[in-house]
Amino acid sequence: MDLAGDKLSRSMIEGILAAGRALLAHPVELFDGVADTLARLAKVGPLVLVTKGDLLHQESKLAASGLGDLFSGIEIVSDKKADTFRTLFARLGIAPDEAVMAGDSMRSDILPALEAGAWAAFIPQEGGWSHESATAPSSHERFIQLERLADLPDWIATIS
Repeated sequence: MDLAGDKLSRSMIEGILAAGRALLAHPVELFDGVADTLARLAKVGPLVLVTKGDLLHQESKLAASGLGDLFSGIEIVSDKKADTFRTLFARLGIAPDEAVMAGDSMRSDILPALEAGAWAAFIPQEGGWSHESATAPSSHERFIQLERLADLPDWIATIS
């Protein structure tokens, strides 16, 4: 309404609602090897899913993925900042330097986790949102870029 003002028609609203319903109904498609990799990681330590977005939508996607049982915790937040991670680490009783964040958003996953004192693995995905991009750290001892999630357990083994 802010963008279209008086030009916002009933058909535009119907189109927006239809797009939202289609998004919510879209099947969850896992990347190759994700289930096996998460199962391996769950044996290394507790997995906590930290995601942002609508609570109902994120919960339904996780349920549809069939991977929910692999996570010891699920945090759905409005924004991911260094303080978000610091609060989470404190609540879980985890020292930041004992935590690893893996994600496909440099801006929302990697940089705030590093700022909070965690290790971070950037795993870029095709079709990533441009507003989630940021410059990678040029040299940071706790940062790595990986080609695929399946490489994460081996990297974690080198730091623990």
